[in-house]
Amino acid sequence: MLPNKRAGGDEVVVAVEEEKGTVHTPISKKQCLIACTIASATTAAATTGNSKSTAAAAVSTTATENYASSGGGISESPDMTLSNGNPLDIDEDLHSRQLAVYGRETMRRLFASNVLVSGMQGLGAEIAKNLILAGVKSVTLHDEGVVELWDLSSNFIFSEDDLGKYRALVSVQKLQELNNSVVISTLTTELTKEQLSDFQAVVFTDISLEKAIEFDDYCHSHQPPISFIKSEVRGLFGCVFCDFGPEFTVFDVDGKDPHTGIIASISNDSPAFVACVDDERLEFQDGDLVVFSEVHGMTELNDGKPRKVKNARPYSFSIDEDTTSYAAYQKGGIVTQVKQPKVLNFKPLREALNDPGDFLLSDFSKFDRPPLLHLAFQALDKFIQELGRFPVAGSEDDAQKFISLLTDVNNSSADGRVEGVDQKLLRHFASGSRAVLNPMAAMFGGIVGQEVVKACSGKFHPLYQFFYFDSVESLPTEPLEPSDLKPLNSRYDAQISVFGSKLQKKLEDAKVFIVGSGALGCEFLKNVALMGVCCGKQGMLTITDDDVIEKSNLTRQFLFRDWNIGQAKSTVAASAAALINPRLNIEALQNRASPESENVFDDTFWENLNVVINALDNVNARLYIDQRCLYFQKPLLESGTLGALCNTQMVIPHLTENYGASRDPPEKQAPMCTVHSFPHNIDHCLTWARSEFEGLLEKTPTEVNAYLTSPSEYISSMMNAGDAQARDTLERILECLEKERCETFQDCITWARLRFEDYFANRVRQLTYTFPEDATTNNGTLFWSAPKRFPHPLLFSVDDLSHLHFITAASVLRAETFGISIPDWVKSPKKLADAVNKVVVPDFQPNKNAKIVTDEKATSLSTASIDDAAVINDLAMKLENCQKHLQPGFKMNPIQFEKDDDTNYHMDLIAGLANMRARNYGIPEVDKLKAKFIAGRIIPAIATSTAMATGLVCLELYKVLDGGHKVEDYRNMFANLAGPFFSMAEPVPPKVIKHQDMSWTVWDRWIVRDNPTLRELIQWLQKKGLNAYSISFGSGLLYNSMFPRHRDRMDKKVVGLVRGVLKAELPPYRRHFDVVVACEDDADNDIDIPQISIYFR
Repeated sequence: MLPNKRAGGDEVVVAVEEEKGTVHTPISKKQCLIACTIASATTAAATTGNSKSTAAAAVSTTATENYASSGGGISESPDMTLSNGNPLDIDEDLHSRQLAVYGRETMRRLFASNVLVSGMQGLGAEIAKNLILAGVKSVTLHDEGVVELWDLSSNFIFSEDDLGKYRALVSVQKLQELNNSVVISTLTTELTKEQLSDFQAVVFTDISLEKAIEFDDYCHSHQPPISFIKSEVRGLFGCVFCDFGPEFTVFDVDGKDPHTGIIASISNDSPAFVACVDDERLEFQDGDLVVFSEVHGMTELNDGKPRKVKNARPYSFSIDEDTTSYAAYQKGGIVTQVKQPKVLNFKPLREALNDPGDFLLSDFSKFDRPPLLHLAFQALDKFIQELGRFPVAGSEDDAQKFISLLTDVNNSSADGRVEGVDQKLLRHFASGSRAVLNPMAAMFGGIVGQEVVKACSGKFHPLYQFFYFDSVESLPTEPLEPSDLKPLNSRYDAQISVFGSKLQKKLEDAKVFIVGSGALGCEFLKNVALMGVCCGKQGMLTITDDDVIEKSNLTRQFLFRDWNIGQAKSTVAASAAALINPRLNIEALQNRASPESENVFDDTFWENLNVVINALDNVNARLYIDQRCLYFQKPLLESGTLGALCNTQMVIPHLTENYGASRDPPEKQAPMCTVHSFPHNIDHCLTWARSEFEGLLEKTPTEVNAYLTSPSEYISSMMNAGDAQARDTLERILECLEKERCETFQDCITWARLRFEDYFANRVRQLTYTFPEDATTNNGTLFWSAPKRFPHPLLFSVDDLSHLHFITAASVLRAETFGISIPDWVKSPKKLADAVNKVVVPDFQPNKNAKIVTDEKATSLSTASIDDAAVINDLAMKLENCQKHLQPGFKMNPIQFEKDDDTNYHMDLIAGLANMRARNYGIPEVDKLKAKFIAGRIIPAIATSTAMATGLVCLELYKVLDGGHKVEDYRNMFANLAGPFFSMAEPVPPKVIKHQDMSWTVWDRWIVRDNPTLRELIQWLQKKGLNAYSISFGSGLLYNSMFPRHRDRMDKKVVGLVRGVLKAELPPYRRHFDVVVACEDDADNDIDIPQISIYFR
């Protein structure tokens, strides 16, 4: 179980059910622990078929305490406090990726929220998992039923050993392992509306409409209102309804930072016209409120008063204000958006059923579907109330009964009667309605989990109010016979009732490759295990990941526990997946899928695969897998997340374009001169800080070691380079070993203090000496015009704790590089200040000839010189002399940046560097957490968007493994859970190239067998009306019609030319190699042909 993330109170409440209801009794923590132990062993009544049994105990369980072996005491973690002394702070190492999405305030609101999840089938389990990972205060699990074989198709918590036990009780232990700072309680008796008052949000996944209306009425009128969510997954159909009360305030609609702009000019006019620099496009919209700051001249605008934007343009806007009497604008100024809260008026379910308003759409090709599904879920409720059961899969009688009930509901609708009812769709709805499918549960578990977070925090715009979804395209292309839908007394019976036993067999015998076992990979493993993919005798799932588990993974990579930290991700994830379904055939590897591992993932491996699922976190790896799938013509199911955003892309051989066919534009990089001399935002400061960290603590020590290992060879390579970069590298090595070499910790403090002076005082003095505040450019404009900010040097003071913190971090890390022991007194501000005061700081003298790079196109700060070679030679001699004074075997210890360890001083130094520089330039500073997000390039991540993405991909997996689906059956999805916004679309077909009576796409690869000669290869192409004029292998040329000597190669085997002429090695596991052929037709038009594979074995 995970370590404490928050301190608990002195008492916890344990709910103990009795025959007449539930009583809440305060007990000690020690008693609670014992009660929890008893609860984990509690089983339900022996009557396995009774899903509504009420004779069970509901015991609140928590794992925040460890019963100490000595004296039977409780071992507790110390309270974690904020810098201002507030308790219950956030474990930033653990929650860093989630904090990057939500921020501290939202996290604190979550930490104070109590949530009820009613219905612990697949959907309830997914919702509970996501909420527990998010870190709400408590989750109460309510379910009156027991585990059935039917549940094992969708619930990752249950095993066959749990059959007959109460779902809620069985769920506690495994869910508690996800996050032991969340109090998890259970209820297994009938719920009363009065019990809902204990919660900020309640979620129901298996409830009658009548009961839902009763509970929602109570929640809606409660003071304060209780957020009510009703969600169902019925086969390939799902719905969500949200009611957060009559007046719900959304504090942050989209979760984005306020937009800003750097002002270039403001007119004295009515309305005033504001122009901004063209550094970045403005994101303001008409009606936005903005505030002005740092405006010189027209200071009347610096009053902090919000002003409304009008006539917004990419680089300008107007404000509805008369500035004719204001002072004239001179320079500077920042304009910042003021984000406004939004109040939503939700209707209760009773009213919304008859007047649902606009439905949230996900697939615009199904714009008429939500009204019909709105009726279908009501008709299903009536069916269950009348017959006491769900429709039987494949039963035409039940389907007709269901359609009849829907018709009645439709006819009773006062205004919104649906015309043209699709009876085929309704038959599918009725037939699969009893089943909770894992992919649907995963998808809706992500959506609903996010809605609960919104309800508890006011972060992001809630779903308003109904959302309906279906994936009937996932059904097999061949018609299903009723006999194929009958249960087989297996754990997959629910899935079989929707897809049939034939598709189930295909799933079980599939050979699947999952690349990556992080957040996406863990979810995929859970999903495929529950679906039965690779669980048959012929099936095999291969998963690979070269990474190890870190603490920050635990909030979303839910197969990992804190005791797994440091272990291989793929191995741990595979073992956890095998516990979900012991029949899963899985092999876990620790190889990075790359050209270097093609001896592991060889031709035979790829040729035997049915499908590849990417679970990667970087574009380059995705592109490599994409190329392999193209080459071997294998389906690739691609997905990714970024905070609340997620997307999926289906890459299907010959039907769709490949992943690499379209690329996102590259991120805009700040010019080097801006980062190093003219920063105007904190990102520039942090980029510079990260660069300085790596240069000082990693690159220079590494170069020092490289030199000391082999001085003559190193110097020789530098002399051969003979450029400014080589000169600068040698200067840094010499400086490190001579002028700045540290032998004691006091030396390290001296180094840190002088660095402070250099970075934040002397460099600024030199810059402003070279470019005074009134300096002008060649065209007469002020040099320090926006976006440039005029800097001011810092005066060091031991009374400024931020200065001392910088010295601490810098000196500690410097000591590490030199292997110097770090004294305990470094943490004492007084003793550290005494040591700093001993440092003699020389006076600064500006350099009249200093050259400061101002060219935004410059890629290096080094300036070449005709004397570089002579300087390098002189440096080499000085280094040789310096080396004689070093201890034998002296080596430095390079430090690699590690952002996720708050005790290593890495982020302390980077935040210190960035904030001192920001202070130089009057840029708002950031705390260490925000610095970590930017400098550590942390990708925001939450469990909800990951769950949704993987659920959507697995709905496509049904189609891929069934085979025979058309491109219009597949769906790509882009979703923003913060919106919420969902957009599904058919994948884009591949580009088709035509030649004579042939056509091909990027998916085609021409194969030539029987180990041909060069002449035979050329003749093979001529038969296709193609004249080859150039044939190459890799970067080597095998044949070019312009070279007469190449004609001597015509009767030689192509493989012989590859080995003999190009000296290429073809490993024994390769049976073929690939050549690129340039061709033209008889009219001398170039024809772009597919890659050609020549099989020689």
